[in-house]
Amino acid sequence: MSSNKVTIGISCGDLNGIGIEILIKIFKHKDLLESCTPVLYCPIKALNYYKKKLGFNNFGYVEIQKIENKIPGLLNIIPIINHDIDIKPGRVDKLLGKLALESIDMVMSDIDKGSVDVFVTLPINKATVSKYSQGFKGHTEYITQKLNHNGKSLMFLCSEKLKIATVTNHLKLSKVSKTITKKILEQKIEIIINSLINDFLVEKPRVAILALNPHAGDSGLIGSEEIDILIPFINNYKHECSVLVGPFSSDAFFGSKNYKNFDAIIGMYHDQSLIPFKLLSFGSGVNYTAGLKTVRVSPDHGVAYEISGKNIADESSLKAAIKMGVKIFLNRQKIQI
Repeated sequence: MSSNKVTIGISCGDLNGIGIEILIKIFKHKDLLESCTPVLYCPIKALNYYKKKLGFNNFGYVEIQKIENKIPGLLNIIPIINHDIDIKPGRVDKLLGKLALESIDMVMSDIDKGSVDVFVTLPINKATVSKYSQGFKGHTEYITQKLNHNGKSLMFLCSEKLKIATVTNHLKLSKVSKTITKKILEQKIEIIINSLINDFLVEKPRVAILALNPHAGDSGLIGSEEIDILIPFINNYKHECSVLVGPFSSDAFFGSKNYKNFDAIIGMYHDQSLIPFKLLSFGSGVNYTAGLKTVRVSPDHGVAYEISGKNIADESSLKAAIKMGVKIFLNRQKIQI
């Protein structure tokens, strides 16, 4: 780190979405630069386009050729040279999917060199990125595959109101039931407990597990996964530093505000976790990939083509992501001391 500031590596995302717009809105103020040195991997053309488009002509940055030359107190840009790009906010452009993937890979290359403390990913269009990366399902899976040799991570949605994870990430609903096994539950619970203790400094975490089936299976009438897998797993769970409770029927759990009694919750599939999270925290939430050696965070929204370039996109979630990434990195340093 330079000058005791956390180095943030930022991938540019889809340049026709709101990513660069909200990034400029954040760093035109200097408050975040007190704690971090941001490095954006992006074509200079795109940054200048949005500066002019949004009327932020006085927005300052410095162009560098490698991360070792970063300058604290400024937004640093490592340029991606691509003269063919045509920035048109709101338009789907498969070439920008290739560029977004190149930006992600450039940040990870610097992570491998130990030059990046926190990885911030701006929103992408998965359909365009997948044309250049076979089997691409999302940031979480791609980054985990590249950075974690054991292939283990956890999609952990975090805000002041709620921390909630998923056992399965971007998986077809028809495949979820067969994926819920004792082995994967053990992996995910281990990551969430370790994250709460080491990343968020919770001394003895209380974690709730949501049921897979409606009404927690109704004693086997609406599915047997609770009786066969979840209840035995919870009853046999032993960890001196944590408490595991459930399985809870999702509707009653959130309707009764029982979620307030736990440090974190883990759902079985994507929408079961993300719907309540976004209802409670949209605009201030953070998508955190727990279980990686490098801290990776992103805003809780997508490219938002429909409002891109109109200067109405809210930067709050990205700002929360950067702040949380810095805090987690510093918390990990405290644990190591």
